[in-house]
Amino acid sequence: MSDSRTILIADDDRAIRTVLSQALGRSGYQVRATSSASTLWRWVEDGEGDLVITDVVMPDENGLDLVPRIKRIRPEMRVVVMSAQSTFMTALKAAQRGAFEYLPKPFDLKELLAVVERALAVPQAPAPAEDEEPEERLPLVGRSPAMQEIYRTVARLTTTDLTVMITGESGTGKELVARALHDYGRRRGGPFVAINMAAIPRELIESELFGHERGAFTGALNRGIGRFEQAAGGTLFLDEIGDMPPEAQTRLLRVLQEGEFTTVGGRNPIKANVRIVAATHRDLRQSIRQGLFREDLFYRLNVVPIRLPPLRERMEDIPLLARHFLERARASGLPMKQLSSEAVERLKGHAWPGNARELENLMRRLAALYPQETIDAEAVGSELSEAEPPAETGLRRPETLEQAVERHLKAFVAAHKDGLPVRDLYDRVLAEVERPLLRLVLGATRGNQIKAAAMLGLNRNTLRKKIRELDLPVVRGLG
Repeated sequence: MSDSRTILIADDDRAIRTVLSQALGRSGYQVRATSSASTLWRWVEDGEGDLVITDVVMPDENGLDLVPRIKRIRPEMRVVVMSAQSTFMTALKAAQRGAFEYLPKPFDLKELLAVVERALAVPQAPAPAEDEEPEERLPLVGRSPAMQEIYRTVARLTTTDLTVMITGESGTGKELVARALHDYGRRRGGPFVAINMAAIPRELIESELFGHERGAFTGALNRGIGRFEQAAGGTLFLDEIGDMPPEAQTRLLRVLQEGEFTTVGGRNPIKANVRIVAATHRDLRQSIRQGLFREDLFYRLNVVPIRLPPLRERMEDIPLLARHFLERARASGLPMKQLSSEAVERLKGHAWPGNARELENLMRRLAALYPQETIDAEAVGSELSEAEPPAETGLRRPETLEQAVERHLKAFVAAHKDGLPVRDLYDRVLAEVERPLLRLVLGATRGNQIKAAAMLGLNRNTLRKKIRELDLPVVRGLG
């Protein structure tokens, strides 16, 4: 390293100043270190230093407040922010105020040295100043290493319009991340429109996404506005993208490739002015291997992947999350509660198959049902044993077919609060069940319709009729 490069360090912790000064000195840098923001600012004003490393909390000023001031007088100077606060808002503010990188404490010295080398390697173009600061609130909660990485990724993505794919189990907070990308991003002035692919009948998905013209299909009495048009200038959140039927996948791919779409039954192209964020709990690579998801669409959507860890992979976040959910319960009118240390340990011993959503529901139940101000381990254990089998077994009660159908129907009805768009719902739901049933049985019998009819308890002619009505592919000659 050239000894002409000088690093300015500001941190009120003497031990950290010493460690950083020694590590950077061994790497060939000149180092000046101070415990105050005011001294750092004086050095920057005097034209000293090539790079700033600053803590957030200092006795005389918040280090984050220095970043835009430094960028104004020395736009080429890069600033690395470090903090023990380790919240999403810290990472977000660091990114939006123009910091080159944010490092949560404690960090690895090798990582810091790599960041310093990167920061000094390429000249920086001046960044546009932010016109207003985001409101102080926490859409994402947790200080585990896994969540720190997500904060940093989301913070970087708020300054771009890149397409994002969020993966994670149900209840991990995929929509929260999508909303954070929108609420703190460049399109925050536009609408955030969400559509759940699993909640809409497959034959209606294209109309829901792209809209339809009057007379495009039976019952289309007026022109319908699709979600792409509703989300113009904002963000379109495609939840459970793995449940999108093949025909809609093809149309979506065309939109991503060409940047425009046509309504169902329409001819005039409409420019797609949305940022797309997709999410799924499925393994899409396995769906690709099974022929259920287009590989080319996957790579168009998976520009920036974000994996949300299940709660069992970040147990250290449980106390913080539980307190956050109890505060939210109080804000919604429930009594204020707190947890005993034994209760928190009991929470950490649970497997959390429902992830953060399960924890939030538990906190709301405890706040509503228990009179004592401090919730003890016995109360937590009682509620957990009611809701799930013991954590030690690692088992979940299997969902019955009736429960699965009811869950999907509830989601479908909830997605159409302004009225169901179809009249023949009974027949449509039966067809949705019949289609996979017949497809699986025909696959199991290798296309032998006599065997399939016997398995189903149907007359062979009835089976043939249903195959035609449901337009099912049949491989012949293998039975």
